[in-house]
Amino acid sequence: MAENGAETTNETPAFVDAVNGALEFTIPIAHKMGVKALEVRPGYAETTVPIEGNGNHFGVMYAGVLFTVAEILGGAIPIATFDGTKYFPLVKDLQIFFRKPAKTDVTAKASLSEEEIARVIADADANGKADFTLAATVTDADGVVVAETRGLYQLRSHGK
Repeated sequence: MAENGAETTNETPAFVDAVNGALEFTIPIAHKMGVKALEVRPGYAETTVPIEGNGNHFGVMYAGVLFTVAEILGGAIPIATFDGTKYFPLVKDLQIFFRKPAKTDVTAKASLSEEEIARVIADADANGKADFTLAATVTDADGVVVAETRGLYQLRSHGK
């Protein structure tokens, strides 16, 4: 069983469906951009967004779209990793480093180690909140890194 009580087998489709379903109502602009979760499991998430409809004035993906596809990971990973009845995630800070122009659909990936997950849960249980850092890589259709992010997130108790 995962920390949030979900079965560890065949859970990715359920978490993907949960993230994709929530995007339409919780972050409508991301949904309109076409951001979609491809894989979501405890400690890992992968999202994508199409180039179509997300270009800028010189024919590459708009910077805000690159930011969004990476930042969404900070909400997707907690859905699969932490007990949503006790905690919710929020972003405290996020830096993005643009590496190359994106001319295709992009994919963003990030993960948390089992040790970091255990630390976050222990801190959140003890203090009602816990910070964690999430590094994401955004690649184009050819696997070229187009952006990297480093985000400071917080897992916070519903009661705090």
